Amino acid sequence: MAPDDSPMALPFSETCERNKEPILEALRQWLEEGQRVLEVGSGTGQHAVHLCRHLKVVWQPSDRAINLADLRRRCQLEGQASGQLGWLLAPAELDVLQPHWPAGPFDAVFSANTAHIMPWSAVPSLLEGSARVLKPSGLLLLYGPFHEGGRHTSASNAAFDQHLRSLDPAMGVRDVRELSELAAGCGLQAIDDRPMPANNRLLVFRRKAAAEPDPRP
Repeated sequence: MAPDDSPMALPFSETCERNKEPILEALRQWLEEGQRVLEVGSGTGQHAVHLCRHLKVVWQPSDRAINLADLRRRCQLEGQASGQLGWLLAPAELDVLQPHWPAGPFDAVFSANTAHIMPWSAVPSLLEGSARVLKPSGLLLLYGPFHEGGRHTSASNAAFDQHLRSLDPAMGVRDVRELSELAAGCGLQAIDDRPMPANNRLLVFRRKAAAEPDPRP
């Protein structure tokens, strides 16, 4: 049995372990060393530790109160072990439905595998809150499974969507077009949609500068 002060004693996600390298390579295109990044829904903290360590950004992990204890332990233990605690900030409590978010402005907001877990009614709050704490021209980066115009990109995603809805009808794989329309209403312009392994995608939105015109007709 791993001692309590070992990262091996913490909750562990096989999915995070599999996708952390592809996500890292995708984020290298968008993030620069020293930038401030807010992660929404850090979960086990595996992404926070890995991405912060390799991207050399100031990473603000966050999650709901129920997940904070284990998240804080991972960030402390692995941050200290890697010597990167100065870049990896102490996790903050964040519920997208609540008005109080970590103080920005941030260069980017990143969230992985959250949009299909939170109820659809909470997704606008995720987008609105992200736009609120981003700098002008800051980026919102959403990773996970998505479909387009109601059509799934794979049989496995269709099965996953059905499984989620059987657990809770409020959950489900989200539609890129609907997300982009909601984001546009928050001042976030869709600028990239990158295919990722295992039928996932990285959606990139940019917060418009104040002087930019609305591109919608």
